[in-house]
Amino acid sequence: MSTAPKPNQYLGTADLKIDLGLRTARGGAVTIASQGLKFFLSMFATVILARLLTPRDYGLVGMVAVVTGFIAIFKDLGLSSATIQRADLNEGQVSTLFWINISFSVLIMFVTVAISPLVAKFYGEPRLVSITIAYSAGFLLGGLTVQHEALLRRRMRFGGLAAAEIFALLVGLSTGIYLAWRGKNYWALVFSQLSQGLAYAMAVWLVCRWRPGLPVRNSGVRSLLAFGRNLTGFSIINYFARNLDNMLIGRFWGGLELGLYARAYQLLMLPIEQISAPITSVAIPALSRLTDSPERYRSAYVRLIEKIAILTMPLMVFMIATSDWVVLLLLGPKWSGVSRIFALLAIAGFIQPVSGTVGWLYVTQGRTRQMFQWGLIGSAIIIASIVVGLPWGAVGVAASYSITFFLLVTPLSIWYATREGPVRAMDFYRAIGPPAGASISALAALVAFRQWSLVSQPFVRLGLAFAIAMLVSLVVLGLFPAGRLLLRDLKGFAILLTRREEITTAI
Repeated sequence: MSTAPKPNQYLGTADLKIDLGLRTARGGAVTIASQGLKFFLSMFATVILARLLTPRDYGLVGMVAVVTGFIAIFKDLGLSSATIQRADLNEGQVSTLFWINISFSVLIMFVTVAISPLVAKFYGEPRLVSITIAYSAGFLLGGLTVQHEALLRRRMRFGGLAAAEIFALLVGLSTGIYLAWRGKNYWALVFSQLSQGLAYAMAVWLVCRWRPGLPVRNSGVRSLLAFGRNLTGFSIINYFARNLDNMLIGRFWGGLELGLYARAYQLLMLPIEQISAPITSVAIPALSRLTDSPERYRSAYVRLIEKIAILTMPLMVFMIATSDWVVLLLLGPKWSGVSRIFALLAIAGFIQPVSGTVGWLYVTQGRTRQMFQWGLIGSAIIIASIVVGLPWGAVGVAASYSITFFLLVTPLSIWYATREGPVRAMDFYRAIGPPAGASISALAALVAFRQWSLVSQPFVRLGLAFAIAMLVSLVVLGLFPAGRLLLRDLKGFAILLTRREEITTAI
């Protein structure tokens, strides 16, 4: 007898509501734990590669990444989110979506090869032709995993996804370090990404045993395509706005300046993604199952962003206050130019993890058309800020972008997203208020520590600074009722992980 799973094992979601709180909490715990492991693996590789490669190597790959990253949007077409969000789904629809993803992946692979000479001409760097062609193979690998990964997230099977991601990361990092050690320069970064993509595709197909059938005509995918079309439109605009800085810095200031900027951004996003990415992967399917219960939806969203805020905001003020120490320890003296850029970008990083959650509201409520409309507005503001800062190089772009994002883009995006639905703007501000206040207090304490500390050992002073940031944040939270409530909620969340019964209020 065949052991292949029945289609509804991956397509049905009615049973998930029975213990949604428990699934959400444990899914979050699994993904956060796996992200923590991936963070340390990536940081270990970062330390090694920073000493084997040069800023120019990263700059060359960064130039191509701007273009290939934009093209990669089309391999998904927003259809993975459509698969996760849709309440009712059948085998024919998912199979049809799979072949649509594959078709576009093959198409964009050939498009990437065709435009490789144009990429090299734009930057004035002939080596980019071969780098771009090599990266094109990654699109086909990515297209193979879109629907399988979406089905695993739909079913909230985060343990299998985590195992696949860690396996792929180990393969990719090992490949990159080996090639860099052998003196392959920027090719170490290229083949690190390609080997990671191949390993991930193999692992995801092993974890998710769903296999696509032939595409089905009139399978009812039109509404899914409309959902994905608007989401893809937003992704295109958002990607262009958020990567124009790399493109313009590389074009007008060269590979060295771009290498410093890209390294600062990557170093900043590494810890943020370890927190935001796993919570987002759990939040989207969980909130999608609660759209018919407005109060539960609002409560779940508020508690999720509280947890993101308390985990990321103290971390960001720590990175702002100790940017030069962090860069020197992790990257070495030749990367000292990264520290000021890193500190400036961290200003935006203070609010970005929580402000980015407004995207959950659009996706889980099926409001991707409004998401696309906001993308036009927000991206125009971001592009203007990048252009304003460009005459001062990477430092000017980082400063202009961060200030604009913090003071203008974030409040506007919150207002626009909360005009409809069960979540209101004041829900958002009440949720992040206590962690923000505690983190600002921690920043003041860190500034004082830097002025009066006599410790010179890198590990010791960073350890002390981190302990001060966390301790001050917790103490300030404990001084106010809202902060104490948040800490009790975090405790309840931890307790939920050890229980078998459903506790929905701890979401």
